[in-house]
Amino acid sequence: MKQFTPFILLFLFIYACSPNYYTKINTGAAGGKVLDDQPHYDNLDYWAAHPDKWDPSDSISLAVENKTRDTSVDIFFLHPTTFTGRFNGVFNGKFSDDTLNAKTDYSSILYQASAFNSQQNIFAPRYRQGHIQMYYNEDTALIRKTFDTAYADVKKAFEYYLSLGRNKPFIIAAHSQGTQHAARLIKELVDETPLKEKLVAAYLVGMPIKDGTFKNIFPCKDSTQTECYLTWRTFRENFEGPEYIKKEKTVTVTNPLSWTTDTTLAEKSLHKGALLMNYNKRVPAPSNARVNGNVLWISRPRFPGSALYTSKNYHVGDYNLFYFNIREDVIRRVRYY
Repeated sequence: MKQFTPFILLFLFIYACSPNYYTKINTGAAGGKVLDDQPHYDNLDYWAAHPDKWDPSDSISLAVENKTRDTSVDIFFLHPTTFTGRFNGVFNGKFSDDTLNAKTDYSSILYQASAFNSQQNIFAPRYRQGHIQMYYNEDTALIRKTFDTAYADVKKAFEYYLSLGRNKPFIIAAHSQGTQHAARLIKELVDETPLKEKLVAAYLVGMPIKDGTFKNIFPCKDSTQTECYLTWRTFRENFEGPEYIKKEKTVTVTNPLSWTTDTTLAEKSLHKGALLMNYNKRVPAPSNARVNGNVLWISRPRFPGSALYTSKNYHVGDYNLFYFNIREDVIRRVRYY
């Protein structure tokens, strides 16, 4: 995670400072209301996205051609770490932090969760996320306590969602820290329960999902399988990633161009387009992709300004580099379910 920090600040959250959204952000993600710092998921202000209110996940890029939307499937989305910047001894984010909430809403919720808005029912809880520094703190007890606090909120939000009695099929989608909590949630509440039959698919992106993590839910083998999961971490071809990745045991990797887990190169012709800093513009076929060991390799993506982006670690773009392929995949899997 240490490798990811500067690129999270530079790339994924850059739109939070865009003049186009400044007025919206200044209103406060909680609408000016003061929230306390315990989870109350019967209150819409504790949700970054919810079907009963307008939020950035409802935005549809002008570049989206298939604007079909239905309500047959629910999406439970867990955002990545947005609690970044200078560490001041606060380990978990606060529900009452409007600046943090706005950062979440106009980065992850707008740019990632919106990939799933062909289904209009997006539930994305706010949670007391761990600060990014916790990924390389050496105090294991403190790390465990920090992330247990975050997970307790995620679990409570999912249990509240279930208590609504919607009885719909659902998709669980997440990125980075969100995926860490989503995998634990699936393992504890879905994998060995009747809820497994309701799971259309799980998009567990940006964190390693080791083989055998779940007993009854397996990697999706192709683009039509359901009740399965998809996962990848994106790097430049011929870059194996930080040292800790090389030490990992066997990790599942999905190619989001071919939707398989084999090592066959998926050519650019399969790429439907990326959605990067300009939310209303599709970047056509920026790269190819293939599975290599524990990570996904892509050719250097081509987009306006890409010459200035020299990193070989594309963690912040795990969703956005494949935005239109993901959007198409969601529609297809719902249909096959």
